[in-house]
Amino acid sequence: MASPLKVVLLFSIFSIISLSPITCYNPHPLDSLTPVKLLQVRAIVNKYYPSSKYKLTFHFVGLEEPDKPVMLSWLSKPTSKTPPRRAFVIALFNKKCNTIVVDLSKRSIISDKVYNGTGYPILTIEEQDAAIDLAVKHEPFLASLKKRGLNASEVVCSTQSIGWFGEEKTKRKVKIPCFYLNGTVNLYLRPIEGISITVDLEEMKISEYIDRFVTSLPKAEGTEYRASKVRPPFPPRLNGAPPTPPGKKGFKID
Repeated sequence: MASPLKVVLLFSIFSIISLSPITCYNPHPLDSLTPVKLLQVRAIVNKYYPSSKYKLTFHFVGLEEPDKPVMLSWLSKPTSKTPPRRAFVIALFNKKCNTIVVDLSKRSIISDKVYNGTGYPILTIEEQDAAIDLAVKHEPFLASLKKRGLNASEVVCSTQSIGWFGEEKTKRKVKIPCFYLNGTVNLYLRPIEGISITVDLEEMKISEYIDRFVTSLPKAEGTEYRASKVRPPFPPRLNGAPPTPPGKKGFKID
């Protein structure tokens, strides 16, 4: 049998839970979207563009900030109804870039426009991984590594956008620079030079491969940068710049 003290405590806890008002968190109009809201945005967009008909990828999802007059009106009376929460989406489907505005309260798309300007959305991790995978399995690339006497398992590749130089029409392409580890983790100090690989992201295929020349690689020795791994002799310690009082110069010209 429960003691009188336990019964009183259980009754008190039950009373607090039952009688306490249920409060709902109202986000500030400029608060970032929560993970739950991001999933909601994805579900709404996928409903309008089902995967059975469209090959859609999300490249940006963020808050669609209210217009300034709306914000000023709300700030003058914060107890009034908050502006509608909306999300701004940049998505690619069927090789077209769309800018989409989603109203989270209505659970619907209120704006959907095809972007025809210059530039492209940011790269996704998935398409970068796919582009690198194409490069490291490309037979001419493997032949180039063999010609240089390099072990393919020690090769690491990355992606670089090709940039935009005023062309009227371009395609989404990336360059694939590659590096050689084999004794170092500081891969950027050991680039494999002479090889140029270009991947067309729209078609997801290698659009250009050039092996121009063969040159020696920088040595792996002396490339360690991790503090826990660096051993003496150490280079001279650099002195930090002293703070400069307002109105005075922190340097002197001889």
